[in-house]
Amino acid sequence: MTVNFKSHWENVYQLKNENEVSWYQEVPSKSLDLINSLNLTTESKIIDVGAGESRLVDNLLRLGFKNITVLDISSKSIEKTKQRLGKKSKLVKWIVSDIVDFIPDERFDLWHDRAAFHFLTSKKHIKNYISLTSNNISTNGKLILATFSLNGPMKCSGLDVTRYSKESLIKEFKNHFTLINSFITSHLTPFNTFQEFLYISFKKKS
Repeated sequence: MTVNFKSHWENVYQLKNENEVSWYQEVPSKSLDLINSLNLTTESKIIDVGAGESRLVDNLLRLGFKNITVLDISSKSIEKTKQRLGKKSKLVKWIVSDIVDFIPDERFDLWHDRAAFHFLTSKKHIKNYISLTSNNISTNGKLILATFSLNGPMKCSGLDVTRYSKESLIKEFKNHFTLINSFITSHLTPFNTFQEFLYISFKKKS
């Protein structure tokens, strides 16, 4: 059966509060630790892909970043995040798009993706995503990905996912990116279960 991903995610964010989904983080500390290690400037162009209602944007604004883009397939999730930010939402560029249809009009110094890439399960979509990052991250720009590890769940929100090892992610991105850092971490869900994530950061090749 073909999944209508747009309808699926609109439904999720329509029916559930932000702390009622497994991926909820009150503070996205692992992503922030990686971002803080990259020596970005407050003028760096940052995109958070598949952000949902992530609080990463709140923290990036608090840190003084001025060129933030937030992308998600769900207009409802973006609407709810804007409401949470209030007047600060005007400081952010908002894009409603499926990542497989996204055509950027600028290049980014940091591309951040926690738990969007692993929802791509076809070779075509995975290849297109890799091309998207290689073409739209600036020279020496950075890419942060967080995916389910090989010990992570096989499904999320009722959808199949692709699980990765450090080696398999490096293999996918090796033509355009070099490894900076990687680690495995256990995410405690709001339901008191654990999900194992692989975090990895890359630098775009010159």
